[in-house]
Amino acid sequence: MASVGDFALNNHLSLKVATYNIHKGLSLFNQRLVVHDVREALQALSPDLIFLQEVQGAHSQRIQRFSNWPVAPQHEYLAGDLHVAYGLNARYKLGHHGNALLSRFPILRWHNHDLTLHRFEQRGVLHCELDVPGWHQPLHALCVHLNLRAMDRRKQVKMLIERVLSDVPEHAPLVLAGDFNDWRGEATLHFARELGLIEAFNALHGTSAKSFPARLPILSLDRVYLRGFTVQVANVLGGVPWSDLSDHAPLYTVLHRNEGGLGTAGVEL
Repeated sequence: MASVGDFALNNHLSLKVATYNIHKGLSLFNQRLVVHDVREALQALSPDLIFLQEVQGAHSQRIQRFSNWPVAPQHEYLAGDLHVAYGLNARYKLGHHGNALLSRFPILRWHNHDLTLHRFEQRGVLHCELDVPGWHQPLHALCVHLNLRAMDRRKQVKMLIERVLSDVPEHAPLVLAGDFNDWRGEATLHFARELGLIEAFNALHGTSAKSFPARLPILSLDRVYLRGFTVQVANVLGGVPWSDLSDHAPLYTVLHRNEGGLGTAGVEL
């Protein structure tokens, strides 16, 4: 577990990226509303991209229960001055939740792709194309949340691979991040073989990040996959305030875009 150091962003060849399952802005067991603390903590990171899962778009009961529930939907409230896209995955009588991408760069276009296999787990992947100043190609950022059952995840990984092959140019820079619920690490081999992706923590540390549960992480559920970048920093953020804000710990990475030649994942830029 590590804290964030002073990693200055001097140009747009480097990206500061975080991914975080925010547990609908509620503390463990849903006792406290912590979305305001989440917002403050995320702003302190000053990232360029934030991949969020379990973002509460609306909830009619909780807005009555918590007097300080934000007026704006959580994704808009958390974004502040950043650009934001929200992919609604699960709709129910009291509201809905899904994935969100917060970006320092303009979002050229976005689409939420349904990965739902059954009504008990409604999942999706939010695909955004970002306009990064000075880049000749858009950055493709995909925020995902997969099922708990291994059999389901294998099907969803196949769906993800087909989606990327269909919608993302072969040589385009790509970051795929989120809560994969893949404690066995099965997806990593498939993404490497089919898409040329590397996993940030494996690339730097030789192992996947342990991010769940937040107070004593033992499972590797959250991942950052990429191509066209070199990994400079890859940390799990623990301790105060993160250990009290969600059941997941966030991941923080600094990525450097490879200029020309072959990328770390064998991608020509």
